[in-house]
Amino acid sequence: MRARIATTVLISIGLAAALAACGLNAPRQGTAAGGQGSTLAAVPTVAAQQVVPVSDLLHPATGKFFGVEASGAPGSLSPVDTIAAEVGQNPNLIGQYVSWTRPFDAPAASNAASYSALYYISWEPFGTTVKAIADGGSDAYVTKFAQAVKAFGKPVAISFGHEFNGNWYPWGTTKSTAAEFVAAWRHIHKLFAQTGADNVIWVWNTNIVNPMPNVKLKPYWPGNAYVDWVGVTGYFATTGPHTFAGVYGPTMTEIRRFTSKPFLIAETAVESGPDETASAHALVNGVQARSNVLGFIWFNYDKDGVDWTLGGRSDVRAAIAASLSGMSLVSLKR
Repeated sequence: MRARIATTVLISIGLAAALAACGLNAPRQGTAAGGQGSTLAAVPTVAAQQVVPVSDLLHPATGKFFGVEASGAPGSLSPVDTIAAEVGQNPNLIGQYVSWTRPFDAPAASNAASYSALYYISWEPFGTTVKAIADGGSDAYVTKFAQAVKAFGKPVAISFGHEFNGNWYPWGTTKSTAAEFVAAWRHIHKLFAQTGADNVIWVWNTNIVNPMPNVKLKPYWPGNAYVDWVGVTGYFATTGPHTFAGVYGPTMTEIRRFTSKPFLIAETAVESGPDETASAHALVNGVQARSNVLGFIWFNYDKDGVDWTLGGRSDVRAAIAASLSGMSLVSLKR
């Protein structure tokens, strides 16, 4: 949730709305989580290695993804190294938030590749509308972005317009329709296909349904031909469930009514509180136990007074480390 701490699972819908109003879901445009406002690092020298094809990553049987989103990463790998040391495991997916009109961040992508990690983009269409995108208003930008992704050559995961079923983003429920969102998604996909950028894993990333129970997800679905992974954003908050099924179950059940694409917990963390250790175990063990869940991405930020980071919480770090120790991770080395 680059621009907001993605909506946490809340028992009370009213409380969810209050948290959103307080900025828990409010977009933080410009810099912050994605590092787009930071100075780009020089492209590192990466030892020659065989590129893992996208087809090997769509539903890998060899392991899971342990992803991180952290300030400055992957423009800098220092935050990733810190998290790896805290939990005893190198992430194999590194996320970055990219605002609309910003170019493809080739140095960041190369940094992720040098770390043997999949580069994951949360592409945020600020400053435009999904209708304008669908109508071709951003074709030159999208085509140039696609050309750069193709030139990069290695697999890249792209999530366009994440948390579209919420009301806290301009591409969400208050300023666009489901039909406009689908049209924009398919149009972007078409432009990438025309460019020959076939090294993309397309991630359709919904927020958990708990805060927006009246927003049905199927109308936002672009179709199986346009999506590879289903991302689900959801946090373990002190005010909500503390089990994997409690946080993600209702959303996954609804999605399974219209697609069998694999899930990725695309943005998550655990709020400090009496249940934080149990919640951390529930998150990682829940991913490990489910063959249709490919992994999770930890949102390592202190946002609007809620510290989701691992640094100051030894019990949470220990819980994540213990659960990760039994998880086989996908290797991007060949």
